[in-house]
Parts: sequence; C-alpha cells; structure tokens
Amino acid sequence: MDTITEILAQELGQKQEYVENVVALIDEGNTIPFIARYRKELHGSMDDTTLRALETRLTYLRNLQQRREEVKKSIENQGKLTEELSLAIDNAATMTEVEDLYRPYKQKRRTRGSIAREKGLEPLAQAIFAQDGSDPAQLAAAYINPEKGVDTVEDALQGANDIIAEDLSDDAQIRKALRELVMRRGFFTCKADDPETDSVYRLYYDFSQPIPRILDHQILAINRGEKEGILKSNIALTGNEGAALVCRHALKPTLQVSAFVRAAAEDAYERLIFPSIQREVRSDLSDRAYAGAIHNFALNLKPLLMQPPVKGFVTMGLDPGYRNGCKVAVVDATGKVLDTSVVYPTFSQRKKEEAIDTLSRLMKKHGVRHIAIGNGTASRETEAMTVELLREFPEASYMIVNEAGASVYSASPLAAEEFPEFDVNLRSAVSIARRLQDPLAELVKIDPKAIGVGQYQHDCPQKELDAALGAVVEDCVNAVGVDANTASRSLLQQVSGLTAATAKNIVTYREENGPFTSRSQLKKVPKLGPNAFEQGAGFIRIPESKELLDNTGVHPESYAAARALLNLLGCKPGEDLSALTGKLESYGLAKAARECAVGEPTLMDIAKELSKPGRDPRDELPAPILRKDVLEMKDLKPGMELTGTVRNVIDFGVFVDIGVHQDGLVHISEVCNRRLRHPSAVVKVGDVVKVVVLSVDEAKHRISLSMKQVKK
Repeated sequence: MDTITEILAQELGQKQEYVENVVALIDEGNTIPFIARYRKELHGSMDDTTLRALETRLTYLRNLQQRREEVKKSIENQGKLTEELSLAIDNAATMTEVEDLYRPYKQKRRTRGSIAREKGLEPLAQAIFAQDGSDPAQLAAAYINPEKGVDTVEDALQGANDIIAEDLSDDAQIRKALRELVMRRGFFTCKADDPETDSVYRLYYDFSQPIPRILDHQILAINRGEKEGILKSNIALTGNEGAALVCRHALKPTLQVSAFVRAAAEDAYERLIFPSIQREVRSDLSDRAYAGAIHNFALNLKPLLMQPPVKGFVTMGLDPGYRNGCKVAVVDATGKVLDTSVVYPTFSQRKKEEAIDTLSRLMKKHGVRHIAIGNGTASRETEAMTVELLREFPEASYMIVNEAGASVYSASPLAAEEFPEFDVNLRSAVSIARRLQDPLAELVKIDPKAIGVGQYQHDCPQKELDAALGAVVEDCVNAVGVDANTASRSLLQQVSGLTAATAKNIVTYREENGPFTSRSQLKKVPKLGPNAFEQGAGFIRIPESKELLDNTGVHPESYAAARALLNLLGCKPGEDLSALTGKLESYGLAKAARECAVGEPTLMDIAKELSKPGRDPRDELPAPILRKDVLEMKDLKPGMELTGTVRNVIDFGVFVDIGVHQDGLVHISEVCNRRLRHPSAVVKVGDVVKVVVLSVDEAKHRISLSMKQVKK
C-alpha cells in the first residue's frame, strides 16, 4: 500500500519531497497563504489552489486511514479478522470500499436473515449455497423444529433463502461491481408528482438521462424539485443486467441446487442490493453535484473579490427603492461617510426633479466623480435619473453595482457597530458606494453565500461550502495585502495567522496609539504572538513606515536578503527601483540567490516587490466599465454588438451585464466556437466581454446573447 504522501504526489503530479514538506508545514500550523507565498523553495512554487487541494485530500486520506484501523480493530475484536481481509481493507481506496468490506461484520438491526440465524438455519444455508448437487428440500427436512418456529420444510427453505440473500447483499465484490455497472449503464429518471401543475421544474416532468451524461445542474434542480414535493426521481437499469450480475457471482454451474441459489440471488438483488445501491448512487451523484457547485461558486467568487477598485475619488452610493425612496450616501476617497440623504425619484415628475436637485447639490458640495447604483428594485428608474443628473456633470460617470448581500450586511451587528448613527437603509447605500471603491474590502464583511455568484448554494452542504468560500476570501485578501492603518476588522481577520480577536486588537491599538509606523510595532498588539506575527506580517502593509520594505510583500524574515540584493545591484537610497527585476536577471538570479542566502523564487519575489512598493495586483486587471448613458431593454435589437461585464458563470452559460436592468444569458453553446465542459474554461466573473444580441423577450425579461458571433 502506498503511503499518503506517495498517493498525493501521484494525484497532484508533484515531487514526493515537495508533498512531504507541505504536509510537515501544515502539521506545524502554517497557513496556506503563508506556505504559498513564503515557503516556495520547500514546495516547488505550488499555487494556493494546488496547496488547498493537497490539504483537503490529505484530510480525506488521513480520515480514510483512521477508518481502516477502526474497522480492522472491530473485526479483530469479533475474532474474524483474516490476513486476506486485513490486506483488502488496507488496499481499499475509498470510504465506500472500506464500508463494503465491513458490512458483513457490522452490528445490524433484526432482519429476516438474522431471525433465520436465530432459528439455527445458517448451516442449512451454507449447505445449500455449496451447490454440491444435494436436494435443498432433503437438506431442509433435518432442520424442522417447531419450538424455534420452523414448522415445515418450506419454513426452513425460506429461512435459508433469507440468509443467502443477506450474505450476497453484504458481499463487497458484488456491491462494487453493481455500483460500477449502474454508474456506467444506469439511467437517472424523473417524473412529476402532478403533471398538470405548472412549475419551474417542467423540464424534468418526464426526464431520463444516462448517468454518465447527466449534468450537475440537472441533479441539483431535481434535488430541489424533490425537496419541494414536485418531482420524484429514480435510478434504473435496463433489462435484467443487475440481477444477472449478482447471479454470476453467486452461482456455480452445477445441478438443481443452482435454481434455489438463483432465486435467492434474484431476491437479494430486488429486495436488498439494488435499493441500497440506488440510494448510494443517488447520494454519490448529489455529492458530485454539490462539490461541482461549490467549486464553481469558489471559482466565481475569486474574480468578484479581485475586481479592480476605483480608487482615489469621492463616490456617491445610491440604493434604489420605491416606497422608502432612494437612499444616498457620499463617501470620500478612503470610504469615510461625508453626507447622506433620501430622495424619491419614482413618486412623481416633481419628486424626480427634486431628487436631481438634491443630488446635484451633493455632487457640487463634495466633488463627486463616480456614482454607484445598486441593481435591485427601482434600479432602472434610478439609472435614468442619474443619466439626467450627469448631463450637468460631464466629468462624472456611473456604474451599476451588484448589491447582493448589501441588505444582509446593513442589518448585521457589524454594520450597527460601524455606523451606529445611520439606519439600515443608509448603511446599505454606504456599502454600495464602497463596493465600487474597493470591492474586496467591502465584500469581506458579507457572508460569501449572500453575494450571489453561485448556483443552488443554499442546497449545498454548508460546512463544506463555508470552508471553500472562506479559503477563497482568505487567499484574495492575502494576495492583495492589507493596510494596517485603514483596514476594517473584517478585512484584518482574513489575514494569515490573525483571528477575530487579534484583528479587533489591532484596530483598538491604532485607535488608542495612533497609526502604526512600522511592522515591528504589530508585536505590541495584545495576543498577537510570535507565530501570528510570522504568519501574517508579510501580508500587512504600513504605508506610513520609514522602512520601504514595510509597505511591500517582503516578509520581515527576508529584510536582510532584500538589503543584500540592493547592495549587490548597487542601488542607492531613494533610487527608482522599477527596473530592479531586469537588473537581477542581468546579474544572474542563481548567483544573486547564493550571495543573498535565499532561494531563487524568494529572491525574485523580493525584486518584484521592491520594483513596485505598495503594488496592488488588482490594478493590472481590466478596469470596470463606467457609463454615462442609459440603455433600455426596448433599445436592444438582434445583431447589436455591445460590451458587458460577466456577472455569473454557471454550468449552462454566462450572465452578462450589458447596461440594461436585466442581465443577458450567453448559453454555453454560444460562448465560443469549440465544445466546452464548463464556461469557466473561457470566462470568469468580472471579465469585460463583447457580445451580440441574439433575441429579446421583454415579456419574460430574457435577453439571449452570443460571444462567438462577435465580428472580428
């Protein structure tokens, strides 16, 4: 049996030495962002995604090994553990295989088979199953015992049948072969509980798909339809393939005894094995679909969090609404609230003019350059009003911002603590403005599930979903870095090595002592010990520090190497370092690494950081689309070419914001000119794409788009 590190190395295509190093680092309590960024020499520069996959698989394999030992110990305590069985358990590659092998030895509730054993019929079952040519009826006659409830030969034979059927249902080899057959040749079928009732699940009212071809989003839709009592699904095999498989495992080509065993095998299949395999396969398919949904959600969440910020401008946030009006918040370039108001542009023409007048005064008073409009109720009317407003301010522009989760945040204890003087609605407007300025800093305050870039996320196992999304948030925050003097508690607690308590203490410390002036000052924060400092210091920036390195991603442990590099390349204090990486390559990376006493990947990272101190990796991405005019659904015509922003990527297509109230759908078949397994192979959330309008259905609020029909 291969060791865990051997298995991981094979599966991930990595050197076993690197895998062993990562396992050791994880066991020592190091975080994935820290390992990915500052221990590259030990793992061959694996990225955070690979390291997360390694960590997840490591946990599974360790749990599998623990379960193997538990099962062997249980069987050994029963005095039934053989060398062959022990080896089979050790070689079982999945939890399912281990449980199949353990099944005959599990303590069961009373069954027909166990009742027959209590009546002393197990020797009869064994004699019949030997299939040596003996007549089952003659064998059964010796087991008639009215005191035990075996009054007739038929009673004895029925008991023997029940024992043989149960033994066959517990056979690990049969269960594995049948499970593989169902996954290869089975069908997933679905019917409506009431075909006359219309619903969003009508597509599945008479549905049948080969299991190898069924898609994850179909499984998830059927799961939800069943949960709501609208659909009923089934796993089926055509013909008698399943029963024939069980019979082949059970029968010996001998005399009439085989007919009895055949009947017992068919009974085992119909009554015990296939119903159990149906449940297992159904569960496995759901688990696969949930894992796919979680993966896609995480895939969408990362580019959403990493959207380029619109920095350095006073911004107005508009949270549209009808009855309660449009909530307004103006924030400065750092996100500090300057002013708030409520306007009512949808009440009447007079109210609309009053709203424009109020917003105009706020824009002039505070020098507003950008307006962020939430995409919820009354968004279209608010956008139309904004376009009228901007005719007076040609230098300003607006953007529709996805407001998913803003209401969740505004009603949270965190928002109440941050803005105790504002009501819930105004907090939401502040959040919308800040989402344009720095999406990451604002979105970390919200449960990722509420952000709205997933599919069926509320149906997924919440523990696994939270872990996956939490990992994405952590990786994004640490990739960008955090300003210790401006970051919120929510942002700080996502930094490698920090907790909610230490993040709160950092905020308290700077409020009581003024801005941090060096990274080393972080060591004075209560409960931020040496380990937390080691894990997190490299991801925390101190722009106010006199030490240039404190505002870079260079870890304090590498400051000496960074200074050695500058000396080596003859760089003077205050010199422009933008060409540093080029100088390093000319000098020779390997030679410089030896002289600076660090690994080559670390030295290259140091050079990149020094060449752009305080750099934000999001600045290298395409800027978001800021608009000055409004486009309505009625303006769209087939064949129009537009530029839009990808809002969501799901199994069957891509939703694109093209500047109207309703996002358009690019079906997977229209994403590109080749066949795709998933649209995420081509696009991601936040991408700016060119699309062609295929069709518009105003009544159903549907816009069909194509990316492959754009003129080159």
